[in-house]
Formats: sequence, structure tokens, C-alpha cells
Amino acid sequence: MSTETAQGNDESGTVEVTEAAADEALSLLKSEGLDEGVAGLRLFVQQGGCAGLSYGMRFDDAPEEDDTITEHNGLRVFVDPASQNYIEGSVVDYESGLQAEGFHVENPNVVSECGCGESFRT
Repeated sequence: MSTETAQGNDESGTVEVTEAAADEALSLLKSEGLDEGVAGLRLFVQQGGCAGLSYGMRFDDAPEEDDTITEHNGLRVFVDPASQNYIEGSVVDYESGLQAEGFHVENPNVVSECGCGESFRT
């Protein structure tokens, strides 16, 4: 794993991505026609949900100037400074099963979640 920021290298508080999640995200990124050497998965926190905060994910063509950038199994992950405080130490995984399929964030900073697991509070 490598980590870059606009201010230099900083390994503290980074987000981890499992191999399954990185493989799925890279497959989706390629299907969107994005360059995996420059583009990446943006992980962010936004206001919303019954517990107050929710996760967001999208592909970005390139990182913003002040993003923390990490690489996991070939996948670049971008996190903005405001979101970093809420999700540092989290693990992004991809689960596929009979009941549900998708990305899941395991966040050690969460003190409570809503019943459906879509929002949280730190």
C-alpha cells in the first residue's frame, strides 16, 4: 500500500480496502472507461440518513489537491480532509451473497447505526 497527500506521505488514519472490494471496484472503473492509473474510488461522508451521516462512493477522474490518496491492490482511493476524520481506520469490503451484494464499510469510529445500516453516528 502506498499513501500520498498534498502535504506528503502520511500513513496514519488511512482507509483499507480488501482484495475483493478492490477487484470489484477496478472492474467497474474499467467498464466506465476510466484510466486506473489516474482515476480512483472516492470514499466520502455526507449528512443524511436517520443516524445523521452516511457513506458515499463514486469514481473520480483524478484526486483533488487536498485528498489523501491510498492504493490497495491496484485501486486508488481518494478521501477528502473532512471525511477523513469520520472514516479513518475503516475497511471497505465487497460482499456477494443470496441476500445482498455490494460494498460495505466497517468503521471502528461508529458509535451507533440506524437499523438498516445505511447511516451512522461517530
